[in-house]
Amino acid sequence: MDMKSLFQLMRPQQWVKNGFVLLPFFFGGQMTNLPLVANGLVAMVAFCMIASAVYCFNDIHDVEADRQHPKKCHRPVASGAVSKRAACAMMAVLVVLALLATALLPSHRAVAVGGVIMTYFVLNIAYCMRLKRYAIVDIFIISIGFVLRVLAGGLSTGIVLSQWIVLMTFLLALFLAFAKRRDDVVIYDSTHVKARANIARYNLNFINQALSIVASINMVCYILYTVSDEVVSHLHTNYLYLTSIWVLAGIMRYLQITMVDVRSGSPTRVLLHDRFVQACVAGWIVSFAILIYL
Repeated sequence: MDMKSLFQLMRPQQWVKNGFVLLPFFFGGQMTNLPLVANGLVAMVAFCMIASAVYCFNDIHDVEADRQHPKKCHRPVASGAVSKRAACAMMAVLVVLALLATALLPSHRAVAVGGVIMTYFVLNIAYCMRLKRYAIVDIFIISIGFVLRVLAGGLSTGIVLSQWIVLMTFLLALFLAFAKRRDDVVIYDSTHVKARANIARYNLNFINQALSIVASINMVCYILYTVSDEVVSHLHTNYLYLTSIWVLAGIMRYLQITMVDVRSGSPTRVLLHDRFVQACVAGWIVSFAILIYL
């Protein structure tokens, strides 16, 4: 066992997901408020630690199943690079680090954010142990986890979350989770290897229809957000709807990656390697920022 394997056990490439913690600042026009952003970064670090603790538990709990998976068999615990005992110790350390990070926040906010990250931890332990066996329930729990990230960002600074940010976060996470499940279904259909215990409760027809429905609702929700009187009044611009082109292009590209290229097994890998998706994200951020900050 070496430090590189322990670091891989934490899945640092997945930390990009915790950028959702900063969404309340961005949508609220507070990215130039450095004290608030500093608190948000602390909350994001705490979420990185607690999420990595969950990954440790997941790799320990699913070690036998992972060894049968064509990709997951290379994970540190499944491959034998890290022992179960070492993984348990790492999980405990990460939980402590997460709680210590929240302690850096003002006391009243530290308690609230600490409560959110522990809720995330307990919910995901339940997910790993039992709830992921139930189709659809597993997808919704993953999506709730992203909503908890956004909630932590809001609580760390006192920014009140609008119904729009909660809805869009949940729907986007739901879309990505269904796309990831589709990859598992494809593997199951071609190799008969069950990446998940509930994979037989999904099939390509169901997943494709679910993706279409969620993608459509997501797009409509975003457009309604950009033209709502509440948002226009708060952000002082009537042109947010122009950013919809980036969102639509990003969704279409992700559907292409999912249904044509069949490589949606890791949303993080797609974000870090697909130039088209990166261009859509960058274009959306830049155009959104210009409209609300300049």
